[in-house]
Amino acid sequence: MFAVLKTGGKQYKVQAGDVLRVEKLAAVAGDKIQFNDILMVGGDKVTVGAPFVKGAAVQAEVIEQIKGDKVIHYVKRRRKHSSQRTKGHRQHLTLLRVTDVLASGAEKSGVAAATGTADARRTAHETGAAKPAKEAKAAAPKEAAAKPAKKAAEAKAEAPAAKPKRAAKAAEAKE
Repeated sequence: MFAVLKTGGKQYKVQAGDVLRVEKLAAVAGDKIQFNDILMVGGDKVTVGAPFVKGAAVQAEVIEQIKGDKVIHYVKRRRKHSSQRTKGHRQHLTLLRVTDVLASGAEKSGVAAATGTADARRTAHETGAAKPAKEAKAAAPKEAAAKPAKKAAEAKAEAPAAKPKRAAKAAEAKE
């Protein structure tokens, strides 16, 4: 049985036992994860999703977090003193071994869903993760210092507003 899964903006055709290099996922070596974005499941009969196959999943075990091959970005400008620049980049990847392809029953498996690192940061931000203790202590004196400033601003607002000099002169000139 095989499946076509989507992760990291790419699609992979996998079956049990395959080893994959995918964009970095928020998991450590030894974790068991599950991909729920399955586009197609094949075997005895083929099921194509619209866009995903409901209830299907691919389970995998994280082997390790690795870096990809170095990609060299070379820039050469012909004019203006022939400037040249070489810049390298190594993409962060996750190495996985596919353990199982499920055509149905993915919701009941109890395995954590695979999420990318950007997705993990986004969900932590949306849930409003608690501030660490150091940040909370540092924020307390700032709030205390802000209170006298608020009182001064309120007292100023209660006092009658004085006219600017230019407006006062214009009023005198009219009289």
